[in-house]
Amino acid sequence: MLEKTKRTKNRGNTLNCIDGDIKIFAGSSGIGFSKKMCKYLGTELGDSEVINFSDGNIFLRIKETVRSKDVYVVQPIGMNPNDEFVEILFWMDALKRASANSVTAIIPYFSYAKGDKKDEPRVSIRARVCAESIELAGADRIVTMDLHSAQVQGFFKKPVDHLLSMPIVCEFVKGLDIMDNICVVSPDAGYAKTARKYADYLSVPVAIGDKTRVDHSEKAKILDIIGDVKGKNCMIVDDFSVSGGTLIEIANALKAKGAKRIIACLSHAILREKGVKAIEASPIELVIGSDSVKNPYTAQSERFRTISVAPLFAEAVGRIHAKESVSTLFSTQVPKKVVDEI
Repeated sequence: MLEKTKRTKNRGNTLNCIDGDIKIFAGSSGIGFSKKMCKYLGTELGDSEVINFSDGNIFLRIKETVRSKDVYVVQPIGMNPNDEFVEILFWMDALKRASANSVTAIIPYFSYAKGDKKDEPRVSIRARVCAESIELAGADRIVTMDLHSAQVQGFFKKPVDHLLSMPIVCEFVKGLDIMDNICVVSPDAGYAKTARKYADYLSVPVAIGDKTRVDHSEKAKILDIIGDVKGKNCMIVDDFSVSGGTLIEIANALKAKGAKRIIACLSHAILREKGVKAIEASPIELVIGSDSVKNPYTAQSERFRTISVAPLFAEAVGRIHAKESVSTLFSTQVPKKVVDEI
């Protein structure tokens, strides 16, 4: 018999926040996030277990009935994307075979959204492959946040609810002492449209970095800064960072242009240890990121601050189950009770 090297267990009862037909379960990478969602909804996690065997195989089991229930499975695909992606397929299959009425995949971070196009010869469009696999495994709906490319929604044939972290991040930044004379900075032209939304929300100007990347080494070069940043505090915004390279490059370019204090805001903080240390040695004094992934490296650094978007997802789940509109959650009109959870 294979040796069991890792075992995660979640115990709970049928949801009582709305009615007895809704259940929330947590994948192995979504336990903490799920508990925050359940706290917001006033319920407990469904009873399940996930086992990682020593040969790398994943086993999971739902330990309570889900027959005719509407089920929500929380599993970020981020820090260990391949294992987490395979696990979510097993969740979809297990729940469908257990006769769940519907299965919604709650994916706070969808790592493979980066592979959204065939921009080189003989490469896979990875996001499309993942989307199709999740649907074929049984997902009836997907709820995610800040996709690297919004067009990835079109790779799914089932409904996709694409939430935005921007209002929550901006509300948090409003409480910092850096707001005086602040400027939002996009690391490149590709993120400029989103950066303008941050700037409009905060009623501040925006600057844009002229970035180039020659290969897949994750190393970028900032050629210039478009916009006036001299004497300003700067808030760099981006959807994610793996190595911290782009953030550091643009921070150095901003300093060279006369910027004062610099912070960075990420939708998804997926830096590893090397990237965290690089940020700590850079001019960036604070990196704000969401809890869309559980990152042990950023959690150990005083330079990083994590804010929770679990209430936003919980609000979406509550509305979906109650068959209410979720469209306001795709904009800047986030309910006050969600913001109050920051």
